Amino acid sequence: MMPFLWPVLLAGAAAGEDEVQTQVRRLAEAYAIVESEAADRIIPEKAFYEGILPGMLRRLDPHSVFFDPGQFEQLRKMQESKAKGFGTIVSVLPGRVIILQTFPGTPAARGGLSAGDEIVTLNGVRLERLDVDQLIGLLGQSRRQIVNLDVRKPGNARLIQITLTPEEMQSPSVERAFLLRPGVGYVRIGSFDEKTGEQAREAIEKLGGQALKVLVLDLRNNPGGLMPAALETASLFLPPGKALVTVRGRATAAKEEKVPADARPYEFPVAVIVNERSASGAEIVAGSLQDHDRAVIVGAPSFGKGLVQTVFPLSEGTGMALTTAYYYTPSGRTIQKPLRGGQLESAPPPMNETPKEYRTASGRLVKGGGGIEPDRIAGEERLSRLQAVLEASGSFPTFATEYVRSRSQVPADFEVTPALLDEFQVWLSGRNIRPSVGEWSQAREWITNRLKTEIFNQTFGVARGDEIEAQRDPQIQAALKALETK
Repeated sequence: MMPFLWPVLLAGAAAGEDEVQTQVRRLAEAYAIVESEAADRIIPEKAFYEGILPGMLRRLDPHSVFFDPGQFEQLRKMQESKAKGFGTIVSVLPGRVIILQTFPGTPAARGGLSAGDEIVTLNGVRLERLDVDQLIGLLGQSRRQIVNLDVRKPGNARLIQITLTPEEMQSPSVERAFLLRPGVGYVRIGSFDEKTGEQAREAIEKLGGQALKVLVLDLRNNPGGLMPAALETASLFLPPGKALVTVRGRATAAKEEKVPADARPYEFPVAVIVNERSASGAEIVAGSLQDHDRAVIVGAPSFGKGLVQTVFPLSEGTGMALTTAYYYTPSGRTIQKPLRGGQLESAPPPMNETPKEYRTASGRLVKGGGGIEPDRIAGEERLSRLQAVLEASGSFPTFATEYVRSRSQVPADFEVTPALLDEFQVWLSGRNIRPSVGEWSQAREWITNRLKTEIFNQTFGVARGDEIEAQRDPQIQAALKALETK
């Protein structure tokens, strides 16, 4: 018997579970036969680390995993490490990575990178051969080590070599905060970290605080993070004492989290945007505000990740991450969707075991069964053939780079004129992109916004570019419309 199993087995024996002891004895008998009779020699660590234990946990759910000593040490280091990077924001296209912005004082800025530069190779890997997913993966890996880049500067065919060393970066979880129009605030939260609640309140105060007419809270692509931070964020909009979430598992007593007694909530109307990549903490915030009829939820059904993972250190440097509980919204809905590939083929049991329907505080019916179903479904932007070609070819950032470099200054009140649209159309023709009159006319407003967005990205920074892009974002616009009709 492998020594690291004894803590688990003894726990079962202490609980008086005769069945556990019986099954363990069967396991030992089967292993003894395999070890003595198998045609090939059995390596004990390999049999247990890569076979028996992972197989057992895999039958439970996709998120429960066993860590061998090397994996467990790597997990520990990841939990202790801080995010590193180079201080750039990039546009990732098939086979192309274009710098949109570099931050002062960062490795990228000191190395000479600037808006409009294109990274051609990264540590000897030619980027033109990679698709978007491969590029994102490569860029993510590069943040952990020194990188050697071949960079093409606008208007210069010769490549220059730049070496960058990653440094710790302070990336606020509240990524954007601006006014969509007077009195209408917009805040985007990318994750829930230690200071997210504080940062969210500071952002709202800068936009006007209680004087705001309405707020759009964007939780799209937010994978979650620290639950206390999500609870603190939800408490910005709910009265003291209101239920936020309940945590319940088979071996753990149910625990209900509530808005603190000293909370000072905002009272203006709120719309929350979610999509299929909004998970965990983002779903706790959206679900609690929806159940209390405090916000209208807009977008696409969320991911459905509402489980509590507990990491158990075992002997001999091994460990195990086990699903021990589930999250439930105030109305009793489980956030966790059914887990495929494990024993849990249906959603976790409801809070009172039997409800067939779930209602908000006002009695409004809401959908259960996992994830958060928006009150108003709104899809993401669908591109026409012309729009897809323009995006895939990198036409907007490339043209914007040439435009910005050819001007001594771009005014803060810059607008895309008909003359600039004509210039862009001629530029596209020179690159064999020649849309019909109908295609161009249909996409004209979209093209105008995209040009302005990219020119702002490279002139005033990506934060200003996002303000322009929000004017055409269909889910943001749907959220504004939903607030108007509340």
